[in-house]
Amino acid sequence: MTISRRQFCVSTLLAAVAAGPVRASGAASTFDHGLVIARARDLAAQKYSQRAAVPQDWQDLDYEQYRMIWPRHDRALWYGEERSYEVDLMHPGLYFPRPVTINVVENGQARPVAFDAARFDQTDKLPQLSQGETLGYSGLRLRTELDGSGEKTEFCVFQGASYFRAIGAGEVYGLSARGLALKTADARGEEFPEFIEFWLESPGPDDREIIVHALLDSPSATGAYRFEITPGTSCVMEVEMTLFPREELNHVGLGPLTSMFLFDEKDRTRYHDFRPAVHDSDGLLIRNGGGETLWRPLNNPRELQISSFVDENPEGFGLMQRPRKFSDYEDLEALYHKRPGLWVEPKGDWGRGAVTLVEIPADREVYDNIVAYWRPADPMPAGQEVRLGYRLTWGQDNPLAGGLPQVIDTAMGDGAQSGKLVTIDFAPHPIFDDGLDGIDIHVASPHAGTTEGVLQRNPETGGPRLAFGFEPGEQTMVELRAQLRKDGAAASEAWLYRWTM
Repeated sequence: MTISRRQFCVSTLLAAVAAGPVRASGAASTFDHGLVIARARDLAAQKYSQRAAVPQDWQDLDYEQYRMIWPRHDRALWYGEERSYEVDLMHPGLYFPRPVTINVVENGQARPVAFDAARFDQTDKLPQLSQGETLGYSGLRLRTELDGSGEKTEFCVFQGASYFRAIGAGEVYGLSARGLALKTADARGEEFPEFIEFWLESPGPDDREIIVHALLDSPSATGAYRFEITPGTSCVMEVEMTLFPREELNHVGLGPLTSMFLFDEKDRTRYHDFRPAVHDSDGLLIRNGGGETLWRPLNNPRELQISSFVDENPEGFGLMQRPRKFSDYEDLEALYHKRPGLWVEPKGDWGRGAVTLVEIPADREVYDNIVAYWRPADPMPAGQEVRLGYRLTWGQDNPLAGGLPQVIDTAMGDGAQSGKLVTIDFAPHPIFDDGLDGIDIHVASPHAGTTEGVLQRNPETGGPRLAFGFEPGEQTMVELRAQLRKDGAAASEAWLYRWTM
């Protein structure tokens, strides 16, 4: 199971602190990204060594106790300065037992930020916690003005292993990205690389973007990362990554995404829930190297499922959240209709491989049970230096706007006679303006017989609805594919699905 995305301070110290701006401390050293790459290269030549953990009582904090501590905005990095960003530093404990090092870079000089309990506030119900030299920050949270209010609000968090999350203006946190995935759902057990040090380049008063550098370490590999982050309606990250395998990497995930899917109208048989759907993402979108657009609705299977979409130099892939009305979820607290999608655009030559989707059985919405990533076909040899770049776009907008008609909904249930019935709704599109008579239906399965399908206009959506049946018989797993075509060319995304018993 992947690490959950929803996963301190000495009382006497916190009570006595006066507010004031927080600055970097410690000796300065010359900095550029090449130094992060050199650190990663040097680390890879050494035997892996786990960092020290914070004291045990911090690790033993339960979820409610951990939430009794929070960063003080008036003690944030760059608070009160003429800068376009402020940074909250995050306390350790609970799911975050090992602290990270955080540095501030100004005029080419980097200074470490010393741990200071004064940067946090707490309730009086928090038990007194021990002090120790191993105390440190667990991550960082970026804040800037997003909505013209003059207030700096958070939009991005780096915390826990190599996980990070971001949102566009008006959204709430949902799925996560990772620096690297290793051996996901592998019988040998998954390995979770960790960002162990960050460098934040100090922004000016008018800078739209902020640059974050990160050093990654793991038993199997090290890495140097540079994130150029531009918030807005969508949050866009330009990522440069340099990897140094300590050992041959034959199961590596690049551009990995982690999300949650519990149920929707395709299968509600296990859930007596007032909500019609519960998920951070509802589908995997792929634009493959051949220019074909694929849509794979997500599922919460009863057994682990791994799907591979073999490709060469994909144009992009991502986990999307397409239903955008409150009535799609009816959840006043989780606000699933405001969760972002996340689109990965590889840069340069990523070669042969497969977009890989892992679906893990889950019985609660607190578990991240969906993982998607690019898995290269060829192993990465030990000692090799691998440089790659990609763009991450977090937001609600369609990353392939202006393209083929989208799949906007999939529903499934028992057929009137026998077998299963599937309905697929497509978004309205000019390609359908002259009617549906000229639209051809293509439905296929290598495992089960399917009906030809019926296409009708859906008066609620304004787009067409395709309905077809299939008979699984004794099969416990059936792959399905459906697409609309016009004059021999694609007239919709290719819908792919794996039905399981």
